[in-house]
Amino acid sequence: MARWQTRPLQAPEDPKSGVTHGRGIACVDYEGGNGYAALIADITVDPETGIVRPTRFVVAVDCGPISNPDGLRNQTEGGILQGMSRALVEEVTWDDRRITSTDWATYKSLHLDYEVPPIEMTFVAPEGVPALGAGETAITVVPAAIGNAIFAATGARLRELPFTPERVKAALRSRS
Repeated sequence: MARWQTRPLQAPEDPKSGVTHGRGIACVDYEGGNGYAALIADITVDPETGIVRPTRFVVAVDCGPISNPDGLRNQTEGGILQGMSRALVEEVTWDDRRITSTDWATYKSLHLDYEVPPIEMTFVAPEGVPALGAGETAITVVPAAIGNAIFAATGARLRELPFTPERVKAALRSRS
């Protein structure tokens, strides 16, 4: 479904824009067997601005028997969007005494006008197994898949969320 291909460790830059493209993968055995998900994230990274932009997600979810496919699709899409927000912008901040991100003005999340990339999904529904969790399986893999895609695109490994432009640019500088 994702048309996976072996790629070099670091993707070449687009000669016109300087933007690199990367693809990352992550999977989860949620809560020790309470659902499974695998996600592939395609992203672009602009090395000049540090902006990471997801361009496509492909996800497979196994939660056992599916009683409401539309509900599962909605839950999975919502989890990917929330995971994308956590991976790219959400961050709890604090000073030496307290948490300082206490409202919507100080705690950032994706804007409502954010251009959502295509999300393709497939559901694995084996017979003869119990129903498993589906509520949070997709959200858990998004940061890792995006982080792996950044590494594939740039050769820089980021290990702290969110992957802000400042952190991306610092990681790009430190790899030299």
